[in-house]
Parts: sequence; C-alpha cells; structure tokens
Amino acid sequence: MNLTQWATLYIVMAFLAANIPWFSSRRYLIGPNTPAKTLPWYLGEWLAAYVIMGLVGMALERMLLGSNHGQGWEFYVVALCMFAVFAIPGFLWRFNIVPILHRS
Repeated sequence: MNLTQWATLYIVMAFLAANIPWFSSRRYLIGPNTPAKTLPWYLGEWLAAYVIMGLVGMALERMLLGSNHGQGWEFYVVALCMFAVFAIPGFLWRFNIVPILHRS
C-alpha cells in the first residue's frame, strides 16, 4: 500500500472510532450493557477513542516514514475538532434518533 492508501485507511478508521461510543450501550465496548449510560460516559469513551487513534496515527507515521514529526498544540486542537466533526452522525443518532424510536 502506498502513503495515500494508508492515509485514507486511517481517516476511515478515525471516523469509525469517533462513532463507536455513540452506537454502543456497553461501557468501553466490553462492559455490561447499560441502557442508562450517561453523557459523561459517552464523552469519556469518545475521548479515549481520540487518544487511541492518536497513538495509532503516531505508530503509523513512524512505520511509514521512520520517525515522527514534532507537532505543536495547534495540531492536536485541530485533530480534536476533526474528531468531533467525525462524531456528529453517532451523536445525532444517540440523542436525536434513538429517543424518537423509543417513543413510538
């Protein structure tokens, strides 16, 4: 695989990772199935997914390029914002669609 294909795969993985917490009622995907999982749980899982994807990205960069480039705080803020945008479909599903489905 070339660098473009790796980058595309990483972006797809980040999109999926940003949405997984919102689609699962299990705590960190391995805990008990709890229908009353609160917003702080979802946000904690989402933040953990951000950190994990950051570590995967750093490992992928080291594997493909041989070293990691130094990044300033601006890079991590932009990456966090992008991860938040990726999570919009899952957030809308959990807090807008699911309550409507349960009302019917």
